[in-house]
Amino acid sequence: MSTRVLIADDSEFMRNLLREILEGEFEIVGEAENGVEAVDMYGEHEPDLVMMDIVMPIRNGIEATEEITSSDPNARVIMCTSVGQEEKMKAAVKAGAEGYITKPFQKPNVLEAINDVVPA
Repeated sequence: MSTRVLIADDSEFMRNLLREILEGEFEIVGEAENGVEAVDMYGEHEPDLVMMDIVMPIRNGIEATEEITSSDPNARVIMCTSVGQEEKMKAAVKAGAEGYITKPFQKPNVLEAINDVVPA
């Protein structure tokens, strides 16, 4: 059974890029454009994994991660971050994120990060 993934990023370009990288090996169950949508879609689809951008409108990735992990302690979230966001990464890990990838994404790094948090 393939791992079900929710992608949360306010950039359509980044969502498309992640979908391209993940398609074939994973099932994309939804795409959220902000933290509020991410939380709603998590509840709706109960994905195995969330690829969560840190910087998003309305509710950012850290707040959304906090909300998801407090309602589902087993939630697996990988943060998508830009170089230079180390402080935000610490906050994200505190919020319950299990891993992170740095933009620009490269397929091997993305898959490696996922394999680290999702048991094969």
